[in-house]
Amino acid sequence: MGFTCGIVGLPNVGKSTLFNALTATAAADAANYPFCTIEPNVGRVAVPDQRLAVCARLAKSAEIIPTQLEFVDIAGLVRGAARGEGLGNQFLSHIREVDAIAHVLRCFADGNDTHVEGSVDPIRDAETVETELMLADLESLERRALHLVKRARGGDNEAKLLLAVVDPSLAALRAGKPAREAVIDPERQETLAALQLLTTKPVLYIANVDEGSAASGNTESRRVAEYAAARGARSVMISAAIEAELAQLADADEKGEFLASLGLAETGLARVIRAGYALLHLVTFFTAGPKEAHAWTVEQGTKAPQAAGKIHTDFEKGFIRAETIAFADFAAHGGEQGAKDAGRMRLEGADYVVQDGDVMRFRFNV
Repeated sequence: MGFTCGIVGLPNVGKSTLFNALTATAAADAANYPFCTIEPNVGRVAVPDQRLAVCARLAKSAEIIPTQLEFVDIAGLVRGAARGEGLGNQFLSHIREVDAIAHVLRCFADGNDTHVEGSVDPIRDAETVETELMLADLESLERRALHLVKRARGGDNEAKLLLAVVDPSLAALRAGKPAREAVIDPERQETLAALQLLTTKPVLYIANVDEGSAASGNTESRRVAEYAAARGARSVMISAAIEAELAQLADADEKGEFLASLGLAETGLARVIRAGYALLHLVTFFTAGPKEAHAWTVEQGTKAPQAAGKIHTDFEKGFIRAETIAFADFAAHGGEQGAKDAGRMRLEGADYVVQDGDVMRFRFNV
């Protein structure tokens, strides 16, 4: 699968409650005390996509297989985590392994649920976690830079190339900015990604509100939205408590009635999953036939042979062409045969970049 979103935040902000609801399991202990989640819990969730059901209906598919995202519930950080406070080093290493960060911020007061900082201030909490991540990156890069400088002085070209990325990243961190804000040449972005810095990971801010604010938000959730927008990040508002209740309802109609009673059109989890999907710059293509309708995840910019390889390595090795129909055409013309008859099927070669919603059939020869 390969795409993971780490759920982070201070203790007692709703991370584990959110994770439990996301995965509809009790794998994460949502107890009201810091560090209740000692090891990261991992869960895969289906990405909501109405198009897949349409593909399955038109292709008369026996099985529907959605695309998925992996969420990792990481224990709460505290101030001083970069210096090893709490279980800081362990937590930071877990964050380093994920592709993106879903940062849960508490936007409600609750006398029964103690906040580790003693009061509710989501912006302070966001800055606390960001500071710890920056300090961890700063320490890591300063150690690395010492060795690289010595190697570069000795004529090591690889070290010189790395320093061209490390130096501006260090400058940004020393100025109190995340490494993602460092000015680095576009052709060196892959080198930057290889450094696995915590503050280059894309961030989704999740404003966790009380049940009464789930439909319209509150002052604190609006502050989170403004904070995220100012940093070019995404934000989503949910009520983890409501999502936990919804996760206990098995009947779709019952869920719909419950959401309607709260003035909600869809679950917050659906928004979180979609936002995480967009955050990682992923697109979906479909394969559909009598056996199954399947949604597949690839990164934006993926070419047809590599997309074929997601299904089976032989498809990529022996790729000939991709019979491709845009989803809108597939739906409008009643499926594959109708789209063919209307001249809406295209034969795409190895240079074709897969577009979101493509319905594809790969031709190959091994």
